[in-house]
Amino acid sequence: MKILVCISHVPDTTSKINFVNGDTEFDTNGVQYVINPNDEFGLTRAIWFQEQQGAKVTVVNVGGPDTEATLRKALAIGADDAIRVNAVPMDGFFVAQQLAEVAKNGGYDLIICGKESLDYNGGMVPGMMAGLLGHNFVNACTELTVEGTQAKAAREIDGGKEVIATALPLVVGGQKGIVEEKDLRIPNMRGIMTARTKPLSVVEPVGGDDKTKAVKFEKPAPKSAVKMVSPDNLDELINLLHNEAKVI
Repeated sequence: MKILVCISHVPDTTSKINFVNGDTEFDTNGVQYVINPNDEFGLTRAIWFQEQQGAKVTVVNVGGPDTEATLRKALAIGADDAIRVNAVPMDGFFVAQQLAEVAKNGGYDLIICGKESLDYNGGMVPGMMAGLLGHNFVNACTELTVEGTQAKAAREIDGGKEVIATALPLVVGGQKGIVEEKDLRIPNMRGIMTARTKPLSVVEPVGGDDKTKAVKFEKPAPKSAVKMVSPDNLDELINLLHNEAKVI
């Protein structure tokens, strides 16, 4: 089984987020980048298939040379090889086109993406990829097993979960649950050293137009100052909860 894992290069959640040029561009100064958490859950599941079923795991990213450190981390975790599409990922449809082209050329049986990236939370790429490829698709996937050419998956639905039987080739939008946080792999020294010798191919993007464009970003309004209420003044507490917080 050949597995393609799509990796997004996203800011660490502890990074301070700012915008420049009239709030039209993200300020990358001082920002630490990591593997998108939803993608890392999917990568860990792919490594399980590699260890248990002999699958070959390739990771792919759409981005500039600065994203190669993130791909090398994926290789250190256990992926066999990596592909970088040499383009700036400005639009979800454009990214889906590039990833679909890589998938088509590689003949992959299973394509695992995160259900959404941590930065833009668009949630568009996995479904559009499946549409472009004509593959089966399961989003918000929390369980995944494969036997031969058949797959069984579970996904979150409102108030419960849905179990789906489908066939390969398959595109999965994964999230926490496809593996648990305790199962995530931390690269060890041997993995880091081995990753330096694993192949990382760079391919040029195929033609495609951006369908959307971000014109401005706004940060959430800052939280108001904490108001302290005496434990003896319940009337004031109820007044604040009702008239200001509007929770009662």
